[in-house]
Amino acid sequence: MIYLLPIISAFIGWFTNWIAIKMLFHPRVPVRVLGITFHGIFPKRQQQFAEKLGTLVAKELISFDEISAKINSPATIQSALPYVEQHIDSFIKNKLSEEIPLLSMFISSGTLENIKKGIVKEVEIMFPDLMNRMTSSISKDLDVERIVVDKVKNFSSDKLEQILMSIMKKEFRFVEVIGAVLGFLIGLLQIALTMI
Repeated sequence: MIYLLPIISAFIGWFTNWIAIKMLFHPRVPVRVLGITFHGIFPKRQQQFAEKLGTLVAKELISFDEISAKINSPATIQSALPYVEQHIDSFIKNKLSEEIPLLSMFISSGTLENIKKGIVKEVEIMFPDLMNRMTSSISKDLDVERIVVDKVKNFSSDKLEQILMSIMKKEFRFVEVIGAVLGFLIGLLQIALTMI
């Protein structure tokens, strides 16, 4: 019977760690048993978790300066210009004659091509300023911290558990296995001590 100690200890080590992991998320609502309140850590601290995550995302992860720099980079502007040019070309060829029929009679296709090139050049010049104004306006109007806090705070406990389990499943499994291994080793130690 004494030789079952490592197996029993391994089971106890695994089980206590499994219970500890479950208690991160359960019970979802406070439960009082014998005057002690049990409440899962994440459901209990969801508001604080949401606030800390919101602050982290707003201050450390999302930078409107970086977004603005990326939008205003020469590479981004150059990648947008063919679309702008295509749109202007389509407007000049198709809609300009509908909007101002007389104009198409007096302006040659060469002149229209020069107008298009001039407009594209102006767009290229004004694009950085326009994007700076837009990102500045968005950064003032868009409260990233509040959005993250509200979304995380309003997650259901099931959703929060699902997200965290999908991220940390391997680590939780490792904690359970470590509990079993340590329990097994403690059981072996108990046998060794009783045999001395």
